[in-house]
Parts: sequence; C-alpha cells; structure tokens
Amino acid sequence: MTDIYRPSLRLRPSEQRSILLVGDFIASVSAMGGAIYFWYQYSLYVLIQSGQTPARAARELQLNGPEIPFWFYLLPLVWLLLMVESYDPHSAASWRKTFRGIAVAPIVGLLGYSLVFTFNQDPSSLPRIGVGAFLVLASILTLGWRAVYIRIYTSSGLMRRVLIIGAGKAGHSLADIYRKLSPPPFQLIGFIDDDIRKQGKSYHGFGVLGDNERLLNIIEDYRISDIIVAINGEIKGETFQTILDTQELGVEVTRMPIVYEELTQRVPVDHLESDWIIRSFVDQVRVSGMYELFKRLMDIVGGLLGTIIFIVIFPFTATAITLESGFPILYSQERLGKGGRLFRIYKFRSMKQDAEPDGEAKFAAENDPRITRVGNFLRRTRLDEMPQFLSVVTGEMSLVGPRAERPSLVAELQKQIPFYRARLLVKPGLTGWAQINYGYVASIKETSVKLEYDLYYIKHRTFSMDFNIVLRTIGTVLRRTGR
Repeated sequence: MTDIYRPSLRLRPSEQRSILLVGDFIASVSAMGGAIYFWYQYSLYVLIQSGQTPARAARELQLNGPEIPFWFYLLPLVWLLLMVESYDPHSAASWRKTFRGIAVAPIVGLLGYSLVFTFNQDPSSLPRIGVGAFLVLASILTLGWRAVYIRIYTSSGLMRRVLIIGAGKAGHSLADIYRKLSPPPFQLIGFIDDDIRKQGKSYHGFGVLGDNERLLNIIEDYRISDIIVAINGEIKGETFQTILDTQELGVEVTRMPIVYEELTQRVPVDHLESDWIIRSFVDQVRVSGMYELFKRLMDIVGGLLGTIIFIVIFPFTATAITLESGFPILYSQERLGKGGRLFRIYKFRSMKQDAEPDGEAKFAAENDPRITRVGNFLRRTRLDEMPQFLSVVTGEMSLVGPRAERPSLVAELQKQIPFYRARLLVKPGLTGWAQINYGYVASIKETSVKLEYDLYYIKHRTFSMDFNIVLRTIGTVLRRTGR
C-alpha cells in the first residue's frame, strides 16, 4: 500500500499550547519595544510643543530621556498572565473566545495598573503613556498572531483525518465530544467494527465503514492519518496485528483515553480498566519532591495572604450576614482530606439557618433557594471560602486540589462512581481544576464529570498547572462568576 496521508502538522494539545505561548510572548515583547518607541516620540513631541527646536529636544532626550523603570521590562510576562485563560487549544481556535480573551486582558491590566497608580507615592515612576501604549499594541499584535493561528488550525489541508476503531460505547463517547467542539480539532471520518450488526450503520452521521480486514484499504481510500483505538477489554489478535501494520505505514495510533484527555482535559472514568489507578498513579505519576516543596511554599504564602484578607473583610461580611439572616456567621463541617483523614473546615454561612433540617448531606444546586442574597454574593466572589485559608496554612488543605467532601457523601458516591475515592490521593484544595471548569453538581452524572476533572488534575499536576489554576480563580473572583 502506498500514498498514506500524512498532514504536515500533527500537533498535540501540549505542543499547541507551547506554540500559543511563544507567539503571544513574541507579540508582547514587540509591543513593549513599540511602547518604548512611542513613549520616546511622545516625550519628544512634548518638548517641541514647549518651544524647543527638534534638534535640541532630541539632544535633551538623549541626555535626560524618559527613565524606564525595571518593572516595565516585565510587562510581556504580565501579558502572558493576563492571557492565561486563552491557552486551551480549542478555545484559542474559536474567534469568539479569542476576541473575548484579548478584550478582557487589557481591561484587567488597566484596572490593576490604575489601582497601583492610585496608591503609589511616586506616580511619576509609573509611565501611564508607556503602559497604555503597551496594552494597545499587545492587544493588536496578539490579535493578529491569533488570527494566523486560527487560520492554520482550521485549515482542512493541515488537519488530521481520524478513524475510530470500535463503534461501541467508548467510540460513541468520542463522537459525542467531537460534535461539541467548534472548530473541530481534526476531521473524523468514521468507525470500523468487527460486529456484523453494526456494519453499514452510522452514529451522528459517522458511518461504520467496515471491519479490521478492510482497515488497510479504508486507510488508503479515505487518506487516514490517525486511528483511535476505542475498544474496551481484550483486542483480538487479528485486530491487534492489523493495528501494528498501520503503525508501520506511518499512521499514528492512539488509545481512546488519551484522546479523551486531550479533547476534554478530563479522565474518562466510564471507559477505564480496573488497573488504571495502579498504572496511572503508581507506575506513571510520581511527583517530584521539588514539586511538593514548591507547592507547600505556595500554600504557605497564599494561605497567609488569604488569612490577612479574611481578617480584613471579616467585620463587613459578618455584619452583612447578621443583618440578613442572623447568627451564626461561620459554619463548620467535617470533611475528608488526603488519605481519608477527617478534618474540619470553616466557611462564611451562605445559606439560610437549618438548610439541612434532616441532617443529610445534599448537593447545592444553581439558584438554590436555600442560598441567601448575601450568600449568593459571597459564593460568586468565592468570599465564602476565605476562612479555609486557615486550613491551608495548617496543611490540612492546599490552595489547589479536589474539593473537600463530607464523609457521608464520599461513602455514597464511591458506591456509584468508579474510582471516586481516588480523589483522596492528594490534599483537597480551596480551588481546583474541577472547580474552575465545572459548575454545580446536582446528580450522579454531573458528579462523575467533575470527578473526571479531578482525576485529570491528579494525573497531570505540576507547579505551573497549580499556578495557572490560582490565576484563573483570581479572574473568577474579579468577574464574580464563582459558583
């Protein structure tokens, strides 16, 4: 067989994120250079307007030009932090999400700069013209770079052409996810399956094109560049050999759970084998001692800062809660920490008194009638979580990790959701991957989705990922979109 289709670009999401990061950094460094040039030209214009000749003004600027503070050279890094929510490849490929992210970044940057400018004792050290020029240029240059990225990402000639082996539950799950992604990350051509009953049928418009005996022909006919193995359980020897043959011909072979993680940044709990915990968290994932050290240092610093803020806002929050619904101001519950150890958390009370009169744990739903008006504000700004910084400082919690749940809920949910107790492999967090990516859960199915985010975090956790989650949480607080 000849002429196997090989797209010139076959990039994984991690590689795409790196490209986005490098492109944004180049754009922001260019913006910084442009801002310095604009700043110089503006200063020259001011001197000329004051009555000096252009030549004399230029000489004076060379001798006593605008002094550029050191922090100004850090603005490209600040810009990358402001764009932190725009590095998901699927979001970056959407014009709407890209434009929104680039529109929000300079606004947040301007608000932050205005706050510092207001309280700074030497306003002359903060170059308003330079910062304003940087934000405008960074927005324009980043938008231009992202337009190029979107054009490349969505170019059909460069996209992978994918065939799914297995038209069962796992294959259908991938097709469901694929249909929800816009723009699509690849071109899904269809399925192959050895089950005679599935031959000639389709799912969401993607047909079952044949069985493994026709796999090589299908790959050639449809110019397939990648195949995804979505078979739960044992694979037939003949099918396995055919897959090896396609790999030898240059077709990339990937397992369904890997693609699922890449597309959703979740772990597919309903499509995992029983030894997945051992392979993922024992054989493959051993976080370094350096990561644990930096994570604990971040917890201590963040916990102390959060505790200070908690002390400052306590009188105002306590007054608001008391005036609306009386005492108590705080409430506490037992939760399960790392390894299933019990500890007690404290939160500002956001629900009415006796919200659980029968004492049974219940899911909090969106627009829950038990939530007070003050409580709704506290939840949206995440201020109800502030007392938990004390638990972060003591080491019972971390800034980042799965949500701490009540023992009774964990006991019930682990009976119904595979791998649920794996959440207890790490410390619970004040915020986390699941918290920033998913809202309220009011059913077992929704809890299962949130678990998929938690397990993805546990499997892929790094210091940079923790830092990213903290930054995105700060953005949630500023936009008051917490849950």
